[in-house]
Amino acid sequence: MRMRHPDGTTVHIAYCTNVHPAEDVDGLIAQIRRYGSGVREALAAERLGLGLWLPAPAARALAASAAETKRLRAALDAAGCEVVTLNAFPYARFHAARVKHDVFAPDWTAPERLEYTLDCARVLARLMPDDAVRGSISTVPLGWREGWGPERADLALANLDRLAGGLDGLASEEGRTIRVGLEPEPGCVVETTAGAAAHLGGRPGGSRVGPRVGVCLDTCHLAVGFEEPAEALKRVRGAGLPVVKLQASAAVEAPAPGEPAQRAALEAFAEDRFLHQVREGPAEGGGPGARDDLPEALDGADPLPGRAAWRVHFHVPVHRPPAAPLTGTGGHLSEVLRHALGGAAPVTDHVEVETYTWSVLPERERPADDAGLIAGIAAEMAWTRDRLAGLGLEEV
Repeated sequence: MRMRHPDGTTVHIAYCTNVHPAEDVDGLIAQIRRYGSGVREALAAERLGLGLWLPAPAARALAASAAETKRLRAALDAAGCEVVTLNAFPYARFHAARVKHDVFAPDWTAPERLEYTLDCARVLARLMPDDAVRGSISTVPLGWREGWGPERADLALANLDRLAGGLDGLASEEGRTIRVGLEPEPGCVVETTAGAAAHLGGRPGGSRVGPRVGVCLDTCHLAVGFEEPAEALKRVRGAGLPVVKLQASAAVEAPAPGEPAQRAALEAFAEDRFLHQVREGPAEGGGPGARDDLPEALDGADPLPGRAAWRVHFHVPVHRPPAAPLTGTGGHLSEVLRHALGGAAPVTDHVEVETYTWSVLPERERPADDAGLIAGIAAEMAWTRDRLAGLGLEEV
């Protein structure tokens, strides 16, 4: 979907396809036909935006073959879909039985991460609609924090320099501007907007690695970090970092995790595939607490005390909070949207709804079949559209 900001900017709204498993081009085309068409029809939209996740093997095949990219774009056109943004955070096998920390590998110290991201950029330049101003790609926030030191930091920044040069070259070759945003995430080297400013800011008026590299702000991650929306956006912009993309997502919140009913409800979200970092808000007499996964916070060797609210990195549908007694961070998401898109000019022109966890929600909350998944994604897109309309944007 496209919406027009009061200042005239076209804002692209998409849903992220990393919710669907696919490892090759045929799998991508199948999901576009099934889910892309289905969500577009459910929304009665003329054209639906997709934030494609390209696993590394598919990205490599598409970048090497103009014919394959043309075949993918034809499938998008036939389904009434368009692509201006890609998710290049997971490298591959995002729907394996167990992902956890593997989602951060390879990190930005590895040449494979650079090659994959440049493959994605080349593909996106060929998939984008002719009238799109620019494309965006989200990526790993340098890497997981453990084992990170000055040597790894230097390797990562050198690869980001190479990325910036590659994006400049692509703009000259293809005539399309592609920007890449590192996505701050709890537990990573770049964990918060303050971390983004520290690691990527520093060049007067812009990013340390040039104007084509900035941040992707995931609102679930911001909420888990207890980041206040206005201050987070101010911090990023003050560091000269472009907000390449905003990912609209919501986290699980337990207002009183020490209560037995809330603890039992949280246990239903402790699953084996994805990593669900937990942050406990500041409590009287102590600062915020942190654990790298929900089972650790609940029953690990050093569980969180539960004296203040918990926020859990578990993406829940943006239009529907978890069942009581838990809540979600939809209110925080609404505030981020207001500060990012409700002003005189939008902070970003790409918004991607990213709830990749539909299949691992507690059983009573997950869709029973494809039709239920399509209806759920369509409801998230409609919720996001309606919130932006309330800020003065008009659907195009």
